[in-house]
Amino acid sequence: MSGDLSLNINIKEPRWDQGTFVGRAKHFFMVTDPRNVLLSSEMLEEARVIVEDYRAGVVKPGLTEDELWRAKYVYDSAFHPDTGEKMFVIGRMSAQVPMNMSITGCMLTFYRTTPAVVFWQWVNQSFNAVVNYTNRSGDAPITVNQLGVAYISATTGAVVTALGLKSLASRLPPIVSRFVPFAAVAAANCINIPFMRQRELKYGIPVTDENGNRLGESVSAAKQAIVQVVVSRIGMAVPAMAIPPVIMNALEKRAFMKRFPVLNAPVQVGLVGLCLVFATPLCCALFPQKSSMSVSGLEADLQERIRQSSPGTTTVYFNKGL
Repeated sequence: MSGDLSLNINIKEPRWDQGTFVGRAKHFFMVTDPRNVLLSSEMLEEARVIVEDYRAGVVKPGLTEDELWRAKYVYDSAFHPDTGEKMFVIGRMSAQVPMNMSITGCMLTFYRTTPAVVFWQWVNQSFNAVVNYTNRSGDAPITVNQLGVAYISATTGAVVTALGLKSLASRLPPIVSRFVPFAAVAAANCINIPFMRQRELKYGIPVTDENGNRLGESVSAAKQAIVQVVVSRIGMAVPAMAIPPVIMNALEKRAFMKRFPVLNAPVQVGLVGLCLVFATPLCCALFPQKSSMSVSGLEADLQERIRQSSPGTTTVYFNKGL
């Protein structure tokens, strides 16, 4: 060992207690920090080397505990927890705030015509497809053909849902019609996430014991993981798509907004961004990323294999994705 920093720091787990909502919130405020998107490839590589060397028992000379934890969170924000691969930049959770504030702001601003609804729902669902694939659970590869079918199914289903809701909104009061984009996003998340992660629903995701030893793949765990992610994503959308419409409905009646209608879009985007800065980490924190379930809730054949290979195991753990 080189350097003075202890090797007893467990950087395989988050810095804060993940058994509490507050601990998970602190963790995700670090992981989803939008500033992480601006980090250069060199800085990401440096963080990767620090983390992987530390796990291997090698400490960079002069490294402090705070620097180690900073490197760990930079690493977590950019590299997949199961595969270790660098994630596509706009698919990272740290890109959620800047990307979603732009897309959601435009969806809330340009919702009155059918072409606008189709275009921005397609943009939104394309972005969601990238995020859902990037933050999938497990390490099994997916073919280009499987990815293409999942993308077309997810975006088509979501856009059709949005159009159906828009036609319904034409018979509703203006303030209610402003909430149509939120209803469309909520419904679309229920379609997009399972489609983009359909391989997990077919073949399962890796489950481990408390020490990280892989016990097999479970479809039941995949179902629980996807449900939790859908709930979290809808929760993220609630403040960003429910609060700005109410504020904008009031602002648009003011003289200065009537005099400067060009302010509509930037004000809306700013409001959405403010909501997302808090909603993204807090809704990610609704469930632990390292989720768990009882062995009795798994498939019968997997239960039997676990009883034979690890008879003392009563609970299994898995990465639910984000």
